[in-house]
Amino acid sequence: MNLDIAHYMLMAAPRKEKENNSGISFSGNGKGAYREILDRVLLQNRTRILEFNSKPSAPTEEIFPEIFFGSPSNHRRPLKNKRYIPQSAERILDAPNLEDDFYLNLLDWGKRNILAIALGNSVYLWDASVGSAFELVTFDDHVGPVSSVSWAPDGKNIALGLSNSFVQLWDVTSNRPLRTLEGIHQSRVGTLAWNGGILTTGGMDGNIVNNDVRIRSHVVQKYRGHHMEVCGLKWSGSGEKLASGGNDNLVHVWDCSMASSNTTSNQSQWLHRFEEHTGAVKALAWCPFQRNLLATGGGESDGCLRFWNTDIGNCLSSVDTSSQVSGLVWSKNERELLSSHGLPHNNLALWRYPSMEKLVELNGHFSRVLCMSQSPDGCRVASAAGDETLRLWKIYETSTVKKATGKGASTTPFASFSAFTTIR
Repeated sequence: MNLDIAHYMLMAAPRKEKENNSGISFSGNGKGAYREILDRVLLQNRTRILEFNSKPSAPTEEIFPEIFFGSPSNHRRPLKNKRYIPQSAERILDAPNLEDDFYLNLLDWGKRNILAIALGNSVYLWDASVGSAFELVTFDDHVGPVSSVSWAPDGKNIALGLSNSFVQLWDVTSNRPLRTLEGIHQSRVGTLAWNGGILTTGGMDGNIVNNDVRIRSHVVQKYRGHHMEVCGLKWSGSGEKLASGGNDNLVHVWDCSMASSNTTSNQSQWLHRFEEHTGAVKALAWCPFQRNLLATGGGESDGCLRFWNTDIGNCLSSVDTSSQVSGLVWSKNERELLSSHGLPHNNLALWRYPSMEKLVELNGHFSRVLCMSQSPDGCRVASAAGDETLRLWKIYETSTVKKATGKGASTTPFASFSAFTTIR
């Protein structure tokens, strides 16, 4: 880029044949030799202005080491492809007779890729792996409607909470009832949660009961702290802590070792009691990548998402969604949280944690979303709403988790549902 040298090379006359004379002179035969020496001194034997035949030598030091990139390695970081999240449901299914009751838990997606939903007095199962569906059971009016459903960890058995205070266990592989748990609650059982062989039940009477389904005398422990209906239960991933939410706007965190084995006791000691919500707390979710982190969501008069450190019992942060929170699901693939909402938004929202940046809203329901459940591979969620529809949403790609499909399975999940009517 030396302009003087460049000008010389561009304007110099074509070189004549070199002469053997080595003397330096301005005339005669010495003119060629003089030009050759001048080339060596000024041009250092360069023959082109820009040389492309070989790579330039590496610089000894960076001139602007951190001005543009912040650190020397940042410019080598590969760009991450922007994720596309469909904002419309993959499938919309008719769900007649779905109870429009915020406090019930009527939807659950099991480990074996079977979706269970309670519609009035009946429970239907949809096997996404083979594309088949069937009615599991229909109860009489004096027993139903079904108020809660929850798959056992093995995905073979399912627990059904009933409005007459009973809980039934069913084996779906043989399509037969295993046992009926009686004498647990005084009224309907609106929420269920499994912890190994222990089935925890929450009732309208405000009681929480641990039932060991493997033994005859199944009631083994009780948790007392709510004075209104218990509408949310979730065990932590370790199985050591239980979170409960109720219509009394309270959230309790229980240590399994603190439960009372005395069934006549009037009080149990909770590990933490959170009173910040101003609405019923149904939505509870333990974080899969931070064992002590619990997310909770409040009802219509609250509408807040709150995040708790359950080791020390303090609120880490909160976000006002301006809408009733009916469900929470942590992503299995990303540090993200999905929330379902009732009035007034009636939608789903995906949040990035911990910044709580709202990534996308999933709209389509015409009434409040009552329940939400995640597929076993974590790529999809199902939402059921008061508009009597069940909507299936694709949130993540399947590349990160191997998808379980059976022989002859449809390539499109939920391609047909004989129990439900596909309306879109």
